[in-house]
Amino acid sequence: MEFNRQLLVDSLKAEYKHQDLPFSLHIFNTLSSTNQTLWQLIHQGEKPGCIVIATQQTAGRGQWGRQWQSPAGGLYLSMAIDPKLEATNSYQLTLASAWGITAQLRKCGLPVGIKWPNDLVLNSRKLGGILTETKVNQGQITQAVIGVGINWENQVPSTGINLKLWQNSQNYQMIDHLEMLTSKVLLGIKSGIECLQAEGISILLSNYLDVLTNMGDQVYVNNLLGTVVGVTQEGNLRLKMTTDDPKAPITPEICCQPGTISLGYRQA
Repeated sequence: MEFNRQLLVDSLKAEYKHQDLPFSLHIFNTLSSTNQTLWQLIHQGEKPGCIVIATQQTAGRGQWGRQWQSPAGGLYLSMAIDPKLEATNSYQLTLASAWGITAQLRKCGLPVGIKWPNDLVLNSRKLGGILTETKVNQGQITQAVIGVGINWENQVPSTGINLKLWQNSQNYQMIDHLEMLTSKVLLGIKSGIECLQAEGISILLSNYLDVLTNMGDQVYVNNLLGTVVGVTQEGNLRLKMTTDDPKAPITPEICCQPGTISLGYRQA
């Protein structure tokens, strides 16, 4: 499918009115990886606000090096940002981007939520995901790329959902075309990062928790049952654990880093 650059520009201009667009757009039909291509452009001198977009990836990556299935008909994009963060807080970029995109889609009437740590969910199934990559110097993040994949009209696994088919089932088109979806995702990343930088992590995290779908979920860790009670400022999952000791004065709480446990999806 052909991506319509002018439709995207028009969608963005509707948001920015008489302002210049804060994005430099690079659009491709097929790429190995939008993140990889964007890093190449950054090394060639591109600045924050540089965007790489594709409707298919042949070597897409998810979190922790996992392969991200990126068939034709999806939205795959990456944005270069100027993070102004310490390296120890790098996961805040993912939290901010996930919340920002979710907030933009919810403004359109889509009941999208976040599944910890970085999945966008619709109807309890995976709509998309986020991959943040950074370059660090002397403990500071000097450059960062936010990569996003969203299921538009591509084939999805049984745990996934694509937005176009879901909208058809609702007989209501909240997002009219792929280019409109792209503009909402770009605005979401930008607004999420701006919230983090202007308001701080406490407010950003509160916003994130408001749309987190896992609150109250139960998960086993080392054969002990825990209940999801929140997320830390570092992006770790907070679990209140059950205890067999009736004399225990408090219920112990543990924190799990992203990648150490999976909350999983139900099969469709």
